[in-house]
Amino acid sequence: MKSRSASSTDEPVVTATSDITAGRFAPSPTGPLHLGSLLTAVASFVDARSHNGRWLVRIEDLDTPRCVAGAADVILKTLDTHGLHWDGSVVYQHNRVPQYLAAIERLRAAGWTFACTCSRSHLNERIYPGHCRKRQGRTEQPHAIRLRIPAETRRLHDAVQGAYAQRLDHDVGDFVILRRDGIVAYQLAVVVDDIDQRITQVVRGADLLDNTPRQLLLFERLGAPAPQYAHVPLLVDRTGAKLSKQTFARAIDARLPGANLTLILALLGHEVPPQLSGASPTELIAWVIQHWDLARVPREPMLSGFVCI
Repeated sequence: MKSRSASSTDEPVVTATSDITAGRFAPSPTGPLHLGSLLTAVASFVDARSHNGRWLVRIEDLDTPRCVAGAADVILKTLDTHGLHWDGSVVYQHNRVPQYLAAIERLRAAGWTFACTCSRSHLNERIYPGHCRKRQGRTEQPHAIRLRIPAETRRLHDAVQGAYAQRLDHDVGDFVILRRDGIVAYQLAVVVDDIDQRITQVVRGADLLDNTPRQLLLFERLGAPAPQYAHVPLLVDRTGAKLSKQTFARAIDARLPGANLTLILALLGHEVPPQLSGASPTELIAWVIQHWDLARVPREPMLSGFVCI
């Protein structure tokens, strides 16, 4: 599904792409990994390695009020314990603010952004109603920066979820790329990072599928090719709620990496054969790389079935 962007009068952030497959895992350091987040990491790692590609780790730590001290180190140790060894240096988003601001300035100069002085208390609608959309130029008032959304439908084919479409103006509206408090928004940062790291394959949780059309628009407006996408199913508890830190999902027990991987691979549609019972993480990862097939990954949310992890 790799698509090239529309032509742009500006130089793109990256002027050439690599032929080497590159995937990434980009956790937020808000706590240790739980079963759902490790499942996403495993799927991303195996997909990249099955294409003889690189696998990068990025720590999304821009939203500093939500970050937990020491969580990034715990996450990295958990990945390593489970045989998920990354290439190169770990990227921390807090070190890349100048790159994000440069991209925002490019978008501003092209006329694709506007300053929004609306406070949250004035915005009751789910979709931004466009109060500040006609503003031109800068303002000295406290403000966010929003991207102007075209009245169009964005379509993509996801390698797991299949065809997906979203009418940007009706379903999303003009969205924030720089928050009022000065924090760079996720939608902008993730696209700039994927461009600069030359990411070709994005494997992540299905809860992020509805973000993808917005990100495709940003790739286009920054003059860069978009990666391929595969959104793997969410793990849910017995109430149907997504496993997350907000729902108090338990941290992975790093003392049981083989058992954790065996469970995760089964959930991903790749049940480990009996002869690999009790195998090491290295052996399990090597086996699944040889047998990896995204067509076997389920689409629908799955009951975790393992409360103690």
